Amino acid sequence: MDPVAALLEIATLLERERASRYRAKAFRQAAATVQGLPDEVLNDPTRLRAAKGIGESTFAVIRQAQAGMTPDYLVELRGEVEPERTSLLRGKLRGDLHAHTDWSDGTTSISTMAEAARALGHEYLAITDHSPRLRVARGLSAERLREQVPLVRAESTANFTLFAGIEVDILDDGALDQEADLLSSLDIVVASVHSKLRMEARPMTARMIAAVKNPHVNVLGHCTGRLVQGDRGTRPPSQFDAQAVFDACAENGVAVEINARPERQDPPDELIAIALDAGCLFSLDSDAHAPGQLSLLDYGAERAEKAGVPAERIVTTWGVDRLRAWAE
Repeated sequence: MDPVAALLEIATLLERERASRYRAKAFRQAAATVQGLPDEVLNDPTRLRAAKGIGESTFAVIRQAQAGMTPDYLVELRGEVEPERTSLLRGKLRGDLHAHTDWSDGTTSISTMAEAARALGHEYLAITDHSPRLRVARGLSAERLREQVPLVRAESTANFTLFAGIEVDILDDGALDQEADLLSSLDIVVASVHSKLRMEARPMTARMIAAVKNPHVNVLGHCTGRLVQGDRGTRPPSQFDAQAVFDACAENGVAVEINARPERQDPPDELIAIALDAGCLFSLDSDAHAPGQLSLLDYGAERAEKAGVPAERIVTTWGVDRLRAWAE
């Protein structure tokens, strides 16, 4: 087995199961190292083990692959990590409007995320790194975002579009955490609450409605902010008037995100029902922070199907031209 392919498959499987980001990153780094090594180093175990970026676990994988074996660790992960689920709705999804790179709190480059999206058969992906106030996630200043945009758009090809976007923080008063003229130049704007999640329901409702009414916003991201499982622990949903917020989404053509991450499952089923009745559009997104997490769309598709969300109301089932026209 090719050592690089083995290392990258291990990284992808670790990312899909949301294992330690550092462990997955180590396997991606080892793959990059191996690609750059001359044959005389690759064929010398002592020099290979001493190469920067090669650790004990990655060395074992490389050596077993070089011997023509499927590495033990890869066999183990293939048996443990649940493969992507298939469903009618998953087959209709054509892209993803919420993903992060190492420009903020993702683990890999813009080009690596684009390559992974293409490998999944996506027609498009939006790069939506965080905005300035989310310092813990290395949110992008206006200057950094302006620098990033042409690099993102340069990854588009004849059959694949990489949209320049942002996951912009909704500030306490409903304003958006980025310059208005810069937001207007982006392809996709996902607006999310990341702070003061326990705000009282009335001001939280006003905060979210103000953001939804902003003409630059396309998607309301993970609207309750809840966590239901995972290493980060659990977190209760924010409290707000869902009917009022979703009515505003419907009125302003803003899609309610169905966040596919299993630890979020956001919105809850009862809120999806309210959004459906309100006439909302939806955006089924992975919120991927690593290439292997782009496949998490299957979890979101399963939830959306069970909730009775029609495929035609999910903007990520639309083609690029229709999506772009809606987002303008």
